Amino acid sequence: MTFKVIVEPSGLAFDVKPGQNVLDAALEADIVLPYSCRGGGCSTCKGKVLEGDYEAGEAPLHILEQDELEQGYTLMCQAVPKTDLRIESPQARLATDIQIRKMPVRVMEREQINDDVMRLLLQLPPGQPFMYYAGQYLDVLLKDGRRRSYSMANPPREDNTIELHLRHMPGGLFTDHVFGVTEPAMKERAILRVEAPFGSFFLREESQRPMVLLASGTGFAPIKALVEDMQQKNIQRPVRLYWGGRRPKDIYMMELAQQWAQELKDFAFTPVVSDALAEDNWTGRTGFVHHAVMEDLPDLSGWEVYACGAPIMVESAQKDFVEKCGLDEALFYADAFTSEADLVS
Repeated sequence: MTFKVIVEPSGLAFDVKPGQNVLDAALEADIVLPYSCRGGGCSTCKGKVLEGDYEAGEAPLHILEQDELEQGYTLMCQAVPKTDLRIESPQARLATDIQIRKMPVRVMEREQINDDVMRLLLQLPPGQPFMYYAGQYLDVLLKDGRRRSYSMANPPREDNTIELHLRHMPGGLFTDHVFGVTEPAMKERAILRVEAPFGSFFLREESQRPMVLLASGTGFAPIKALVEDMQQKNIQRPVRLYWGGRRPKDIYMMELAQQWAQELKDFAFTPVVSDALAEDNWTGRTGFVHHAVMEDLPDLSGWEVYACGAPIMVESAQKDFVEKCGLDEALFYADAFTSEADLVS
């Protein structure tokens, strides 16, 4: 027995198999709901259930506010229908020609940008153009069946190469290997298996609204892909980029962002550091990165926000921008970077 889910306001509909969650069923039906981690570690897939019964699981109790739960919000990656459902998800859309596929890739470059960020350049199979939306992510498939998700830091290229920015997670099964902490250390020309593309984080090209691009740490990777995509397509919209890190070194491609601000029309870049040391000689903005946005842009009505980084930053920004700055919640697009620790906590 299957259950039918109807999505408002689009009217899109799909069936859910017994025991299947709403998000997985939607993706299987080529309907894209907002999502990021798919494991209950962030709130990107938050949606409102208007009618019907479902099993919510434990994750929404830890991720969502009590008033959101009372209003019927839940996490679509966890919600398993018990009856037909009617849900609200303004960002829902039909998938197009983007096809998810598994493939081998070769590590062409391995460049350590700072003490805990590695840039990998991967070569995808030649002769098989890989289509995706700038801002989406891929999964690295590990030999034991586990996966690690990383945003692609560039738009599609003719040479079929993909750039990743990996932050070292001490004790991390994959990043310890990438950084050479465990043997054998990753070497150039190594072969990995990946599956891609995933995620609902990409530029809404039909819009002409001004944009805030908000990143923390390696959340800059998909932001970089968005900006380069706009450059390639000559999309000109007002852009305000805010990038936060604990120390200046965490803003690891500062010069590139400054170059964009010099070369692109109506583009401004603001780096924000939260825990600078005296030795850093930091004289720029300090504090939480999303607070800097609120100070500069107290009225976000009519803006779009694209936010990437730690779940706490993404969720705090969404809440404050909507409640205090008048942002339309449907115009907040997010990719929350979750680690394995986030998903089991």
